[in-house]
Formats: sequence, C-alpha cells, structure tokens
Amino acid sequence: MNETSPIYERISPVERVFLTAIIIAGVFMAILDTTIVEVIVPKIMAPLSTDLYGVQWVITAYMISAATGLLIVESLSLSLGLKNVFLLGLVIFTSASFMCGHASSLGELILFRSIQGSGEAFLVATAETILFTIYPPDRRGLAMGIYALAVSFAPSLGPTLGGYITEHLTWRYVFYINVPLGIINTIAAFFFIPKIMEERHPLRFNFVSFLFVSVATISLLTLLSKGQQKGWFQSMFIIKLAFVSSLGYLLFGISEILSKRPLIDFSIFKIPEFRISFEIYFFVLGLSMYQVFYLIPLYYEKLRLLGTFETGLHMLPMALTVGIFSIVSGALSDRIGPEKVLVISSIFLIIGSYFLLPKLNYYTPKVKTMFIPIVYCIGAGMFFAPVTTLALKELGEKTNLGVSLMHYIRFVGGSFGTALATNSLQKNIAFHYDEICAMQSRDLYYVHGFVYKWYELISSYFSPEVALKKAKALLGHATQVQAMSHAFQGTFEEASIFAFVGCLLLALYFLEKRRGFIRRWLWCSPHFKQPT
Repeated sequence: MNETSPIYERISPVERVFLTAIIIAGVFMAILDTTIVEVIVPKIMAPLSTDLYGVQWVITAYMISAATGLLIVESLSLSLGLKNVFLLGLVIFTSASFMCGHASSLGELILFRSIQGSGEAFLVATAETILFTIYPPDRRGLAMGIYALAVSFAPSLGPTLGGYITEHLTWRYVFYINVPLGIINTIAAFFFIPKIMEERHPLRFNFVSFLFVSVATISLLTLLSKGQQKGWFQSMFIIKLAFVSSLGYLLFGISEILSKRPLIDFSIFKIPEFRISFEIYFFVLGLSMYQVFYLIPLYYEKLRLLGTFETGLHMLPMALTVGIFSIVSGALSDRIGPEKVLVISSIFLIIGSYFLLPKLNYYTPKVKTMFIPIVYCIGAGMFFAPVTTLALKELGEKTNLGVSLMHYIRFVGGSFGTALATNSLQKNIAFHYDEICAMQSRDLYYVHGFVYKWYELISSYFSPEVALKKAKALLGHATQVQAMSHAFQGTFEEASIFAFVGCLLLALYFLEKRRGFIRRWLWCSPHFKQPT
C-alpha cells in the first residue's frame, strides 16, 4: 500500500475493529466518570470534612481542566502525534483516578480531579479524530455513531453504576474502577494503534493566547457553576468573574488577530458545515439537552423521592434508547446524508421536549415516567452522529481542531444549560409557590378543610397543639410539592425553546446552502487561511 494513501486504506478491516474497540473503551471510561462522580457527592462530605458547596469544586475543577485542556490538543497532536496524545490522556486519566481514590483531603481530591480532567480532554478529542480518520468517507457516519454511543450512553449509565458502587463498596471505588481498565486500555493502545498515527510536526503554540483564553474559560465556568449559590450578579464575586472572563476573551481575540501563529485557525468557521454544526451543538446539546438530562434525575430524586440506584434504573431505558439510535443515526447519515438525519432528530427533540416531557409531574405513574422521555431520547440519540459527521466532513487536516472546538463548546454550552436549568427551576418553584398561596388565600374554606381533616387523623397520636402544627406543616409541604411539580413542567418547556432555535439554525443552513439566501459572515481577516 502506498505510504501517501489515506490511513483508512492502509489498515485492514480486522485492525479497524480492534482500533475502534480500544478507542471506544477509553472514551467510555472517561465520559462515564463525568456523571458517576456526581453520585458520590453526598458520600464524600463527611470523610473529607467539607460541605456541599466545598465538594462541588470536585466537579467544577474537573470541568474547567477538561475545557482548557481541549484548547491545546491540536498543538500537542501536531508535535507529538495523535497516538502519543491519546496514550498520554490514558496515562494521565488512569494515574489521576488512582490518586483520587487515595485522596485524604478535599484539596487533594480537587487537585487530582483537575489532573484527571486534562486526561479526559486529551482522550476524547484525539479518539474522535482517530476514529474519523481510520474509516473511509462513506462509513464515517457509522464511526461517529459508534463514538456517539460511548459519549451518550456512558453519562446515562453513570448514576446506575455509581449508585451500585456506593451502596455495596465505598466512594473510593468509583475512582479505583478506572485503574485496571485504564492499564489494559493503555497497553492495547500502545501495541495496536499504528505508527502512522505518530506523525509529528514542529511545535507551534501561542502561549499568550492560551493564557488569555484559559483565564476567560476558568472565570466563565466558575461563574456558571457558582452563580446560583452566590446569587448571580447580586454578588461582587460573580461580577468580578464576569469582568475577568469578558476581558480574557477580548484579549484572546486581539492576541489571535495580531499573532502570526494563532492558537486557533478561525478560518475553520468559513466552512458552512462546521459553522452551523458548531452553532447547533451549542444550542441543542448545550442549552437544551444538558438542561433536560440535568432535570430528569432531579425530577426522580427531588420530586418522586427515588434513591440514587432506583433513579439510575428508571433512566436505563433512556440510556439504551440513546445508545441504539446513535448507531442507527450513524448508519443513516452514510446512506441519506447527515443533514436529513438532523431534521429527523429535530422533530423527535421538539415533540419530546415541548409536548411530552412537560407531562411529567408528581402524579405521573412511576412506570410511565420511564417511557415519556423515550421520544426525546430517540432525538438525542439521532443527534450526535450526524452533527459530528456534518461538522468534520470538510475539515481535512483541521479535523483535530474541529473536534477540540466542538468538545470545548460542549463544556461551555453544557455549563450554560445546567446554570439555566438550576436558575429556572428555582425561579419557577418560587413563582408557583406564591401562586398557590394566593389561591389558598382566596379559598380559605378549602384550606381550613384540609388542615382540619389532617388534624382529626393525627390528633389521636399527639396533643391538640402539636397535631395542629403538624397539620399546618402538611399543608405547607403539599404546597411545596405542588409548586415543584409545576416548576419541573415549566422548566422542561423552557428547555424546548433552544431545540427550536437549533431547528431554526438548521433551516437557515438549508437556505444558505441551496438558495444562497444568507451571506457568509464573520472571519474576514486576511491572515486566516482556508483549511484543506
């Protein structure tokens, strides 16, 4: 085989299968860790002598480190080779997992989680690039479907597996479980990933730009993570973070324009397929899906009062649906094109988020709550493969940069989505609580009847004064539950707005592509070069 021929022509089908299994195993392990750790948050507060706000930094530090690490993946891949960066990611992630399990203080755990996050960044970005490269163009939709299976199924499995581990072992095994898997995966990757993935080029790294964008990213993600706790812009801490983030991004932009070797080749956004995929990824995945998949576990745990493991079991049908349709959508993308599959996905997402998910309330039968989200999960499963295939198909040698930027916007958009969901849910709970209280004040006959009914039921067990207090407390609890039930419905509806925005962007893309209706915008600086 000619050494100048594409990589997918230089490997056999058997080698491709082995490579796919190795890469997906590494990605699955890394992505699983993002949600499995959330389950252990209540379990590590006492052993590490901290509170809920302190332990949340364990999650925030990981997210920040992963997001900033993505920005140097392309530079590292060019200088070290894709294979070596993938191996580096595995070694860092596995070693940090062991150290997280051994952590004896909150500070140590936060530090080791930060290291672990950088390992995930190297893993997920290089893995997707390798997969996209080793498959021929007519099968890259399937490759992205397989990758999407790991990316989408792993987070859904996290609560179930995390709940099982914490109930039968200790929280430390959530980290230790990665160690043997990581070692096996590292050895397999070292021997099976071909040396053609080790091609190197001189290091071209803009440290100044990286410094500015890192400061901006850290400030922004910290703001979004801590905004609800601090009262958003009523807090001087949040205002300072917003200022630092804005200034950081501004200085980053100036540095990139003036630099002869920019950190990011922004001419990549001149390619309409990548640009529209990037925008859709932000709105549909970050601002809609992240809200929905953040709210559903909360619905089970806070409103329906299910335990962690039971919540995971209720979410298992959703995880299976997303996984199955990830593969289906990948194969369909190769046959009918990723744009058409995205249209089908959008239909399911809108029906699921606007018409079905808002039906989830306090009175919905538990079995029914497992299947109402299925339509939305079909849309979610059919989203990842086509949007990634569409984004990367015209990038050529800039594929790794495109992958890194897509994952970066996943972190940023997901942080926005989670912050929006948290803020909207709290706002809606307060609104509906006030509305219900106002209704009760207009119908005192019902209120007195409710209190008197419960007073009669419990007065035989308590003194009259205590029984009356408990009856009134039950009224307050019922009001709170009803307000929360309405709040979840309203917040699900609000999340659907961003799915509509994604559909609008997709429609504009079709207009731009087929009719030339929309001018190509932005990115006019003369130093930008069209990617090949």
